[in-house]
Amino acid sequence: MKLSVVIPAYNEEESLPPTLRSLYQTLAKHGIPHEIFVTNDNSKDNTLKVLQNLAATEIPTLVYHTNPGPNGFGYAVRYGLERFSGDCVAVFMADLSDDPEDLVKYYNKMLETDVDAVFGSRWEKEGKVIDYPPLKKFINRIANFIVRLVMGIKYNDTTNAFKLYKRETIEGIKPFLSPHFNLTVELPLKSIVRGYSYAVVPNSWTNRKYGESKLKIKEMGSRYFFILMYCLIEKYFSQGDFRKKSATSAPQSVSR
Repeated sequence: MKLSVVIPAYNEEESLPPTLRSLYQTLAKHGIPHEIFVTNDNSKDNTLKVLQNLAATEIPTLVYHTNPGPNGFGYAVRYGLERFSGDCVAVFMADLSDDPEDLVKYYNKMLETDVDAVFGSRWEKEGKVIDYPPLKKFINRIANFIVRLVMGIKYNDTTNAFKLYKRETIEGIKPFLSPHFNLTVELPLKSIVRGYSYAVVPNSWTNRKYGESKLKIKEMGSRYFFILMYCLIEKYFSQGDFRKKSATSAPQSVSR
């Protein structure tokens, strides 16, 4: 099963070299066939030059494209999700906040269980966060509690972007609506609502060492709410028009 890793990158010239080296070395060590697909989201720094150099000299599985626009986190991820070549695809952060070894666990879990998606959780017993800003953590837990309550699900880390989907799952949850970070909520919620199976794997998160976060919490509240309401309406009023054809019951998470 070929793995594609979609990485959105905007002004990440410092973060990308250690991220891509670590990711490539880990996947190669475990013998996982893969491509690393980086969407350069019209960066204003030397991100493109960094990608050109790494692809030419160090990382043969690196594929990169520049998204001409519109730009933004969601658009950059969607650009990659429309063009990846693998049998499954993961969304991975350019700042190495996600652990490549966790991606290997996702991949193996999908192989072992044949689920349609694997979701990470930083708040499971074996999950962890390192240098997580206290205010961001507080807002994160409140937001995820609201999602769980409104949608009636047990999964506790919907806002976690780091997830793995089969190609068929990605095709089944189109069209995408979110242009910003709310895409991280749209993808898993639509997967669940449309009847795709998933497993939950504990994962770790480490705060970035370089640059600054692109997530602006004040700007995202209404956008997250919009996607949450869309998925809620689809769940109860779509008459199952978008559900996975072979699904006969609500999706369940498998053993951790």
